[in-house]
Amino acid sequence: MNKPLLLCCLMATLLAGSALSGEKPEQLAAIKPDSRTGQAETSNPWKALNPKQLKLASESALVVDSKGNEVYAKRIDEPQPIASITKLMTAMVVLDAALAPDERITITRDDRDLIRYSGSRLQFGATLTRDQLLRLALMASENRAANALASNYPGGRKAFVQAMNKKARAIGMTSSRFADPAGLDSGNIATARDMVKLVRAAQKYPLIREATTTGAMSVYPYKGKGELHFNNTNRLLKNDAWKIHLSKTGYINEAGRCLVMQASIADQSLVIVLLNSFGKLTPFGDSNRIRKWIESGDRGVAGKPG
Repeated sequence: MNKPLLLCCLMATLLAGSALSGEKPEQLAAIKPDSRTGQAETSNPWKALNPKQLKLASESALVVDSKGNEVYAKRIDEPQPIASITKLMTAMVVLDAALAPDERITITRDDRDLIRYSGSRLQFGATLTRDQLLRLALMASENRAANALASNYPGGRKAFVQAMNKKARAIGMTSSRFADPAGLDSGNIATARDMVKLVRAAQKYPLIREATTTGAMSVYPYKGKGELHFNNTNRLLKNDAWKIHLSKTGYINEAGRCLVMQASIADQSLVIVLLNSFGKLTPFGDSNRIRKWIESGDRGVAGKPG
């Protein structure tokens, strides 16, 4: 090869390399450095926590802070049944409709569980206000209460389920589907990632926050008879080590034991999602393991994430 030709080739190579390297700073410029740490803002402030030290029994788990940083993630993009976590969506649809909270609603045979034939302490003829039924559905996971709310929605249960799916799309739950208002149908499915979106949307409703963290409630659904006492299904509310601002449990065979919460741990607001746990106490045990893992890291390894 003669020298002029060789020089031309070398110059062309250098110019091409310069052009390629010129694209890189433009891409990096989109990630602004944190002035305090010199790191990119997209870095996870929880990365000092070692996920290998956290052993959870739940098949799917996700913990996210208020800024969207993932504290812990395990199988978060697999859609699966969510059982009575569904009732958070049910509550939002009822509240969005702005129906009279004091309207009295009577439980009928149409409100029975015809999927799993589960029982209920709200017998046919029991009458409560819409507000009371909503609180029982959220706090005690009362299935007939949830079904009655849907039956007394404009257009009935079919229109109610349509509204549930419309709301899901509106809040960005792209991998979710709702089939009934109580969560008894295994067709109610979502990913753990979508569950975070559900919890964040639900926590904007004061009634949902209040009802899901109320320890117990008494109602008088039968004229001339005594009270019925209901307890919250989340036993962690009795634990002083927890600061829970919203919670919901769920269970059907296909979904396993499920639990979602918005809680404060180590002075950080976190959303916790636990799906498909085997054993009645497993979600609560996993929750305590998560809390201790974060608190121990907060005092030692990780510091306080921003």
